[in-house]
Amino acid sequence: MSEQERFNRLRLIRSPRIGPVTFRQLMARFGTAGEALQALPDLAARGGGKASIIDAKTVEQEIARSRAVGGRYLIVGDADYPFLLDQMEGAPPALIVRGDVSLAARECVAMVGARNASAAACRFARMLAQDLGQRGAVVVSGLARGIDTAAHQGSLESGTIAVIACGIDIAFPPENAELQEQLASEALVVTEHPPGTQPLARQFPARNRIIAGLARGTVVVEAAPKSGSLITARLAGEAGREVMAVPGSPLDPRAQGCNQLIREGAVLIQNAADVIEAIGAIDSRMVRQAGSDFAGEPPSCDVAERERAAVIALLGPAPVPVDELIRLSGLGPALVQTVLLELELAARLERHAGGKVSIS
Repeated sequence: MSEQERFNRLRLIRSPRIGPVTFRQLMARFGTAGEALQALPDLAARGGGKASIIDAKTVEQEIARSRAVGGRYLIVGDADYPFLLDQMEGAPPALIVRGDVSLAARECVAMVGARNASAAACRFARMLAQDLGQRGAVVVSGLARGIDTAAHQGSLESGTIAVIACGIDIAFPPENAELQEQLASEALVVTEHPPGTQPLARQFPARNRIIAGLARGTVVVEAAPKSGSLITARLAGEAGREVMAVPGSPLDPRAQGCNQLIREGAVLIQNAADVIEAIGAIDSRMVRQAGSDFAGEPPSCDVAERERAAVIALLGPAPVPVDELIRLSGLGPALVQTVLLELELAARLERHAGGKVSIS
């Protein structure tokens, strides 16, 4: 991939209303980011709106800011883009990293848990991370307070990856600023956000998909019901990765999430040997073959006005699964996806979790 194509891919994903799903659909249809950028105005016009494309100079300034703090880019299609993450639905087309990128190519295990974790749980997480590192695994976590911090501390010497929900130049939480800098020097720090991006609440669930996507399995050490850690576990399970949990006392609310995961089929974890046994060998079907890039993405095609109207008529403010639109419209998946793409570029469509969409 040429440097110009890498730049164009970054420019495409940084353009308004271009998310990971839309990015892949555009790449599947046009083959190159340059062709996709040229096609955006026409596609948005078909959806009844106007395309907004980020200025090339703005992207150049972002790259300069990233390089100034020691960051480099991993663009989907690069040889060192993490191959397991690439299999994750909605994987970020562009990552900014500081540190040793080779860590992402090793056997990775995610470890997440409560920010207000008990002292016993933090101690266990630190010991488990250390033991996993001694067995050759790289521990992935989110650099949050509590379990995440303990996991990074326990695996710093053997290899750990911190995925953050802000710019590569921002330390969050503030008390982990020194640890984050140490991870950038001796391990790996990863983000999908441009420099200067503040850590907003809506960005943490997106951060969690990267944590789950980098790893063969996710271990939840301590988590309350409806916590962000359970979101990471759910995303891991949906991606076909192993979900593991450390049991806790029924009297501690912070253990309820883990105990519930075990009831639902998560592997009960007591030590590092349990984790290594659970993740086993990676299924070769999860690995995208070299050169296929966006070959697995649904194709796009030209749409007749009556077909476009049929899909739009089925949309409303309530989110509906894309599969349901395909069934009710009687149209092929490629036609329906193309209409949705046009509407999204025209700022008329909103995508929701679970493959659902709505129209304003």
